Amino acid sequence: MIEIEVQNETHQTQERLKFVTVPRIGEGIRLREPDGFWTSYDVIDLWYQKAEYGDIWVPYLHVRITEGEVGAKLPGPLTQLAQPEHEPFTA
Repeated sequence: MIEIEVQNETHQTQERLKFVTVPRIGEGIRLREPDGFWTSYDVIDLWYQKAEYGDIWVPYLHVRITEGEVGAKLPGPLTQLAQPEHEPFTA
């Protein structure tokens, strides 16, 4: 298992998670939201930093919620995607 620090751009949080492999830039991963539901995130950056101890390099991921994810509550274009673009039919 590889411990990776995940920096979440959507929620402005950081947490350490364990992965079997290091995801690549552009890949999608599923993370648990603060409300308990699983949501898709895109890996937008990956880098390594040398640890304070020994000759070990620690991976870091920078992620953001996948566009079009249902229930996304983000400012800007992502919120507009979740809303209907027309008025509902009324008789």
